[in-house]
Formats: sequence, C-alpha cells, structure tokens
Amino acid sequence: MLPVTSPPTDGREAGFTIIEVLIALALVAVSLVAIGSLMATNARGVRSLESHVALMQAARSVMTAGIPPRGELQPGTSAGKTDDYRWTVEVSPLGGGWTVPDSDVAWIPELVRVRVISAGGAVSDIRTVRLMPRSSK
Repeated sequence: MLPVTSPPTDGREAGFTIIEVLIALALVAVSLVAIGSLMATNARGVRSLESHVALMQAARSVMTAGIPPRGELQPGTSAGKTDDYRWTVEVSPLGGGWTVPDSDVAWIPELVRVRVISAGGAVSDIRTVRLMPRSSK
C-alpha cells in the first residue's frame, strides 16, 4: 500500500494570493468591456446599414412608381410621401443650348432628379438623363 501524504503546509504553495486573484478579475473585466464595446459598435453599424437599405428601397420605389412613363413626363417638380419618406422628382432641361431651333431632332435630353429624404434626415439624391420627345412648337 502507498503511503498517504498530507497537503503542503507552506504558505507559498497553499493557493493564490489576493493580488493574483485581483489581477485575474481585472483581466476578465477588461476583456468583458472590450467585447461589450465591440458588440455595441457592431449593433450601430447594423442599424445604420438597415436604414441605408430602407432609404435605397424607398428611392427605388419612387423611381419606378413616382416617375411617369416617358410619354407623360413633363418638365417641372412633383412631390409626395411614401411611408416615412418624403420625395421629389424634378425634370428640367439638361444644360444649356441642347436644342437647335430649326433641327429635325425628335428627342432632347432632360435631367431627372429623384430626391428621397427619410424621417431621420438621411438623403438619397439620384440624377439621371432621359431622352424626351421634342415638343412641336
């Protein structure tokens, strides 16, 4: 049979000191704070991305439903509200001097500006050019 040994009674080998325990707790606390900060930053980024995607979806729906077909599109401004988004569609001549008075060109370029503003103040401003039938003046 093996002899039974008693645990060491020397104070140095008896266990952890209070300083070692406090240092370990401080390291755990710092690690938890860093992880919490990272999670909060990630959550803010996700919310920002979600609001941006919602704004782009609203702009897309305005472009498909708010802009009339080419034959009905007239210079001027129209505005409206969809859900929590305000929008305006502006149609204006593109640049200056695009029209030649005595030419037989059937189409002229028009600038179409779609501006969508969310309730939080985020803005999407999209500009495009459409060829419009030339008015017969």
